Amino acid sequence: MELTHVEQLGANAKAVAVTLASASPKLKNDALAAIADALIARTDEIIKANAVDLENAVKNNMSKAMQDRLLLNADRIKGIADGVRKLISLDEVVGMVDEGFVRPNGLRIRKTRVPLGVIGIIFESRPNVTVDAATLCLKAGNCVILRGGKEAFSSNVCLTNIMRDAVAAAGLPADVVQLVQDTTRESSNQLMKLSQYLDVLIPRGGAGLINAVAQNATVPVIRTGTGNCHVFVDESADLEMAVNIVDNGKTQRPSVCNAVESVLIHRAVAEKFLPMMKAKLDEHNVTLHGDANTQNILGECVLPANEDDYANEYLDYQLAVKIVENVDEAIAHIGQYGTNHSECIVTKSLDNANRFQREVDAAAVYVNASTRFTDGGEFGFGAEIGISTQKLHARGPMGLMELTTVKYLIDGDGQIR
Repeated sequence: MELTHVEQLGANAKAVAVTLASASPKLKNDALAAIADALIARTDEIIKANAVDLENAVKNNMSKAMQDRLLLNADRIKGIADGVRKLISLDEVVGMVDEGFVRPNGLRIRKTRVPLGVIGIIFESRPNVTVDAATLCLKAGNCVILRGGKEAFSSNVCLTNIMRDAVAAAGLPADVVQLVQDTTRESSNQLMKLSQYLDVLIPRGGAGLINAVAQNATVPVIRTGTGNCHVFVDESADLEMAVNIVDNGKTQRPSVCNAVESVLIHRAVAEKFLPMMKAKLDEHNVTLHGDANTQNILGECVLPANEDDYANEYLDYQLAVKIVENVDEAIAHIGQYGTNHSECIVTKSLDNANRFQREVDAAAVYVNASTRFTDGGEFGFGAEIGISTQKLHARGPMGLMELTTVKYLIDGDGQIR
């Protein structure tokens, strides 16, 4: 029976998975270096391909924030290449021994790190993910099948071809990195059910994509990405600090999952803080959606907020605002609307800080720092495959360690049970 395009990719990956899993650290690092060099050498080619995607984005009325997410220029390509080179400097995780022990019967047991195997990644319109995901998987000894969105198709094809050429030149099979060439929904559905070949599937994108994968996949799934992140400005907060944290979280790069989407303000400081926050956000023309109390303080410039606003991951220059009575209401609000990604309290109260970090259910919980730090690079992991918002296998930024599993190696002297 003839294989479909997606099944053939799976078969290709499975065929070379053992080769990559057993590759030496030097060979993998040589392949990463070749990728980084090729990205720089072929920058003009990448920009040309990306221009096709950007032209289509304008025709399709893509938002400015999402166009920025799609854009590749010389500086961003250099940044991507630099990220690949940073991976080379990271310690090898494959073969690492987590622990070892000897049983009373003399069996010697070692718990070691091994690759997951073949990883499928479904993602949307961020072509940098194509390289980040592929190179992280390679460093951790995993083959990868990439399925990007149609918005970045031209860029993704170009980047994947460059990586395949570089990997092959370094001495590894090109099929350790593959791209699904079909961007229809059918290809995603096939990837979700590729149990014969895939060891895990990782969706990166909006809530719609992640929920669709989680509900329909027969392959094990690691949920990532959806980020309805909050900042709670407590009554004891340094208000200048709070303004800067909100501004950074919302405007530094609004289209990413660790951007701030909602701000909760203690009633005791709302009248002083809200005008300060608005003045700063006005520099970026941020639209505010607020409750009646916020509207009373700031006036008609605030759009009335509804349930959807508080649950929304805007990924744009928009922000939901609510005045709350205390830390209890802030924690309850986050529990109702948050997505278990990243949450922040700005406070001088050690009790409130400890309570917030203890009771808020999220992968990353900050005191007096921007949620924009929830990132593999910022955590010192190198790049990341995504931010896991679930609790099994991995949570938070998924670096190299999270792309491995364990194998027990047992040595004996003829023991029988």
